[in-house]
Amino acid sequence: MRRCLLFAALIAVGLTLSNFATSTAQPDKGVPKQFGLEKRVPWTSSNVKGSPEPPPPFRTEPAFPKLPKFDEPLDMTYAPGTNRLFIAERMGKLFSFVNKKDADKIDLALELKDANGKKQTIYAFTFHPKFKDNGFIFVTWIPDGSKEGLPKGTRVSRFTVKGEPPVVDRASEKIIFEWPNGGHNGGCLKFGPDGMLYIVTGDGSGIADSLDIGQDLSSIFAKLLCIDVDNPPAGKAYGIPKANPFVNTKGARPEVYAYGLRQLWRFSFDRTEGDLWGGEVGQDLWEMIYKIKQGGNYGWSVMEGTHPFRPDRKMGPTGILKPVVEHSHADFRSITGGFVYHGKRIKELQGHYIYGDFDTGRVWTFKYGVIKVAGNKATQGALAHRELARTTYRIITFAEDAVGELYFVDYTGGGIHQLVKAPVAKTQAAFPRKLSETGIFASTKDHKVSPGVIPYSVNAQLWGDHAEKERFLAIPNNGQIGFDEITYPQPSPGAPPGWRFPDGTVLVKTFSMDMERGNPKSRKRLETRLLHFQQFPGNQEYGDQYWRGYTYVWNDEQTDAELLEEKGADRLLKIKVGDKTVEQNYRFPSRAECTLCHTNAAKFALGVSTMQMNKDHNYDGVIANQLATLEHIGMFTKKLPAAPAKLAKLADFNDKSLLVDVRARSYLHSNCSHCHVKWGGGNAEFKLLVDLDLKDMGIVNVPPAHGSFNIKDAKLVVPGQPEQSILLQRMNMTTLGRMPHIGSRVVDDQAVKLVHDWIKGMK
Repeated sequence: MRRCLLFAALIAVGLTLSNFATSTAQPDKGVPKQFGLEKRVPWTSSNVKGSPEPPPPFRTEPAFPKLPKFDEPLDMTYAPGTNRLFIAERMGKLFSFVNKKDADKIDLALELKDANGKKQTIYAFTFHPKFKDNGFIFVTWIPDGSKEGLPKGTRVSRFTVKGEPPVVDRASEKIIFEWPNGGHNGGCLKFGPDGMLYIVTGDGSGIADSLDIGQDLSSIFAKLLCIDVDNPPAGKAYGIPKANPFVNTKGARPEVYAYGLRQLWRFSFDRTEGDLWGGEVGQDLWEMIYKIKQGGNYGWSVMEGTHPFRPDRKMGPTGILKPVVEHSHADFRSITGGFVYHGKRIKELQGHYIYGDFDTGRVWTFKYGVIKVAGNKATQGALAHRELARTTYRIITFAEDAVGELYFVDYTGGGIHQLVKAPVAKTQAAFPRKLSETGIFASTKDHKVSPGVIPYSVNAQLWGDHAEKERFLAIPNNGQIGFDEITYPQPSPGAPPGWRFPDGTVLVKTFSMDMERGNPKSRKRLETRLLHFQQFPGNQEYGDQYWRGYTYVWNDEQTDAELLEEKGADRLLKIKVGDKTVEQNYRFPSRAECTLCHTNAAKFALGVSTMQMNKDHNYDGVIANQLATLEHIGMFTKKLPAAPAKLAKLADFNDKSLLVDVRARSYLHSNCSHCHVKWGGGNAEFKLLVDLDLKDMGIVNVPPAHGSFNIKDAKLVVPGQPEQSILLQRMNMTTLGRMPHIGSRVVDDQAVKLVHDWIKGMK
């Protein structure tokens, strides 16, 4: 768990850590000393407490605290006629347990493997309404999860469940339906109140509906299908319900119930009203909740929600229906559909649709009803639309039990959670609306920090669209840091541990821009971002860390900065570059956007970590190692496990005296690995961690899962062939498909050249 993080690039070329760290680059001018600071000054002026937004009305708690954690759970539901809940792990395992609060035992019901013992992928499962009588379970799975684009790669199979504890009879499999996998597979399946089986497929592509198939009724992609598994014709696995809307439409697949759906991630039926609700994962800017109707067209890829996406594409035969709720990517990034709540535990939410977001961990609700009456016509929509809870979990699915109580599943931690009413919030001081009110700066105008606030720098900077950055660490009073104590979530190959911070810690970063590129005299401060830590009860696995991001936007006079609203903002900058003036659309992040990079899997604090801070820093003319300095003034709870020279560090990727392999790997780790790490939220299955051997990163000669951008024989990385390497292609884009997809809108030309040369030099 806690090991010295060596660099995979070094292993590949046979170098030692001293080779890696050696550099001819000169440090900032100053006097080298053993320590940069001689004693600690407590920071006692913090006014960063609480939140500028009212606290959400609900919090979460483990629903079954004694259960073991599941490994990458994807779906959960109950078995009709029993008191058991079932949960599926991504890599082919299905478990059940008795539905009681103190349950502490899980029973393996199914394990899907191929003939060689390789685990297969489960997407979703559901039970037949008459399960108590027939024992039928229906599973969406991929028989060989390692291969993309198989002609019949995704499969819905029916199995029979027997015994107590229940076990799935693997030999009882009956294949019901198959379609090619790759890209968005959908996979969710449920029985409707009409007894029919509903299956969602996804658009089968990664970027922009590259198959142009969302509006095409002749394809099963991007559709919600409806089939009859109880009354199949002779020789068939299923029948076509007579009520299906396109059974008499020439050229249409008769299974289609609704269409124009990019990636409906979890749909459900209201157990009382019978209405069908689904969460549609958008692409560029929007996430949607739809009330899905028979024959409904939900727009993809002509529209993304209510917004034009590819309006020139041919539309299907029916008009496009609008979402009931729409979230911009300032709030949500990967929506997870939920349920209309009909449980008894939380009376005020009865009849409300509850849903969440995978990336931001937020939970929202609304009640569907009449919002306007014009003449004799009533318009229905979302009433009482509000946020219920903010979590640090990756909400992969919601689930009901037999009596309608609601749960959600954390993909990263593998736990099952439920909402509980939050205690009445204590009265707190007003959150500072100006940077000068935070207590971080002694002189905001001069950008001079208060006593006890410590400046720091990093080895490998995150690209900020040409912005220059100044960083500070503010820990209240005499609080101390637990060095490399955060290891959760595990197992996560190559992921370095993180620091454990005391309650009230504030990480500070000021972004400035040279209004004449390359001229520091033209520099203006744009924003100062705060990352504020609140300690919750519990431990790593139960989400005891909660980080909130805030942005303060500097005024034109450069005297102070105002707290930005929750949604974030854009500003058009005019920057002189040589003889020209260029326009740059600069983004001030929303609160939710901050959480997309500062993730649980990345240990939240990206820059304040061992690998980034193991370097010399200029402390007002004194040059010293930061780790040694922090240890010297008592900032750590324990002594360092070794001298800084023996601890892991990233390379300065701008240092051209280092090997290209080392520089490029360091850049990718710093700029990309907070998402491209196991459980990081990057939905491409590769890892850009510097501590992994190249072969274990999952990028070399691996087909892209989310579009090839018309590049022939494209792979994520093709050794010696940068022009065929999607990783480089995405870095060099500013349009659809750009990476990083958030936090940057300008190509880092130097990094593009660096990664180009790295791939070019690969053997």
